[in-house]
Amino acid sequence: MPNFTDLDCLEENFSLEPETEGCGDELDLCTAVMPMPPRSGHIPHLNLKKGTTTLAFRFGGGIVVAVDSRASSGQYVASSTVQKVIEINDFLLGTMAGGAADCQFWERVLGRECRLWELRNKERISVSAASKILANITYSYRGQGLSMGTMVAGWDKSGPNLFYVDSEGTRLKSDLFSVGSGSIYAYGVLDSGYSWDMSVEDAIDLGRRSIYHATHRDAGSGGFINVYHVHEKGWTKISRDDCNELHWGKYGNPALRPGQ
Repeated sequence: MPNFTDLDCLEENFSLEPETEGCGDELDLCTAVMPMPPRSGHIPHLNLKKGTTTLAFRFGGGIVVAVDSRASSGQYVASSTVQKVIEINDFLLGTMAGGAADCQFWERVLGRECRLWELRNKERISVSAASKILANITYSYRGQGLSMGTMVAGWDKSGPNLFYVDSEGTRLKSDLFSVGSGSIYAYGVLDSGYSWDMSVEDAIDLGRRSIYHATHRDAGSGGFINVYHVHEKGWTKISRDDCNELHWGKYGNPALRPGQ
């Protein structure tokens, strides 16, 4: 079959039929050389316009994971209720940044692989091993158009652990990550308020406030703010807050609200 690497195959004089001149029987016809379309260059990769803000950080009381819920396609807001935290199992969470389909599909695959690992080994998989499985998957598909920037957060024998994995197979471990178009705004709040010894309540408020400020400045982020707390007994969904209500309430000036 032709090698479809160029759109020149759509020219009027291009044919998918084999060159049968000189072919005496069906065997000759089957082995005839197929025409190749002329090559005038490569088709450029799609430049997808995306936007989101996700973050996670470790502290003395576990891990806080906070995300927005807006899905955008360029300047178009496709949804304001996207679940950007993927609940892999009772002790593992994954976040979603990049292509929604890529993140959702491969993190579901990760959940399946973690369950199979636990059935084989009769113990709970570590966060490090889970993140390595995902990194191995994305590395095998590097350069093929995947778009993922995910954090894997969880609690295992060694305590709370946090990893970042992207679509090129990069895998990093740290105490604090923020991923997405609004991450530069979230980092400004996180860096000024982060402390390992903070209380659970302060950590939750820091995560929520960081996402709020990102949604206030980044057009690709918005909707609702979902906050999770990962602790020794698993993870707990803490809150789901409307960014608009936070702006005119807890983090804004209610006196400036229209109609007041």
